[in-house]
Amino acid sequence: MEVQTVEWLPSSSPVQLPDPNHPEPEPSRLLAAYRAMVVGRRFDAQATTLTKQGRLAVYPSSRGQEACQVGAALSIGAQDWLFPTYRDSMALVTRGIDPVEVLTLLRGDWHCGYDVPSTRTAPQCTPLATQTLHAVGLAHGEARKGRDTVALALIGDGATSEGDFHEALNFAAVFRAPVVFLVQNNGYAISVPLAKQSVAPSLAHKGIGYGVRSEQVDGNDAAAVLSVLDTAVAHARSGGGPFLVEAHTYRMEAHTNADDAGRYRSAEEVERWRQRDPIERLERRLRESGHLDDTAVEQIAAEAEEFAAQVRSRMQVEPSADPADLFRHVYAEPTPQLTEQLAQLRAEQEAL
Repeated sequence: MEVQTVEWLPSSSPVQLPDPNHPEPEPSRLLAAYRAMVVGRRFDAQATTLTKQGRLAVYPSSRGQEACQVGAALSIGAQDWLFPTYRDSMALVTRGIDPVEVLTLLRGDWHCGYDVPSTRTAPQCTPLATQTLHAVGLAHGEARKGRDTVALALIGDGATSEGDFHEALNFAAVFRAPVVFLVQNNGYAISVPLAKQSVAPSLAHKGIGYGVRSEQVDGNDAAAVLSVLDTAVAHARSGGGPFLVEAHTYRMEAHTNADDAGRYRSAEEVERWRQRDPIERLERRLRESGHLDDTAVEQIAAEAEEFAAQVRSRMQVEPSADPADLFRHVYAEPTPQLTEQLAQLRAEQEAL
């Protein structure tokens, strides 16, 4: 029986650039990442405001995690699949999905407001880690069909404590499924700190027991995130099997608008992470290399404001709901019972 050896261990500390083992992304990609991060943060702030206005039922902010969100969306191609969590709205916007359709779930109109097959983006997942199994299954199926498809699953640190996560890693490793797991370790599973979740050297090390190549990266260093994810995606695409990346980052806002983060973390801790702001760090890098100046910064900020204004305007319009939609998306072909129930509904509407 052949014994599979682990050839790649994660770095002893999170990767930051420059790093001899990880190439610097092209300036054009870093500029695209900077623009997407600025727009994403403004979108995130606008969504938070919409929650306070009652336009959204709930909103889990990803402020502070822009490098992870944008890096994930930019590291995969149009032929690949993204499997997001409820906190990954910024990644969906970066992938080009209509922001109002992204917010449909959080407004409570639909379980998913965008076209999953055409966007190749799975519905935002609220249960922890269940989407990792979906990502592995799709990736394995695509590989069996000979298609050039990589699945990227976004998860939080809390999800690594779920059984689904470990089942997904094991299946992916055994069948060498072309899937990348990106763990956004933002320090807390709601209010539970990482120290009470795991005593492993890093969450990246959790892949080693399954024979999954793993790496950890500074999740607030956008260039490093892109570089490491490029390596992970290329590894999966080339037939090397799954890849686990842990990105060390921080959630600047509360878990959701219903959470009081002040009950479990200090203002001093938040301020320390504010000094490591991913957008400011990338802006400094681009300015120092001569690829960004005041004019470009102002233009991108204006784009972000216009984007937010359009979202705000469109979200002020009350959605039009047709009760018949309850019957349209249950089965590909309606059952006799559903057809009968729809007819009863129509009769009641006409009688009003």
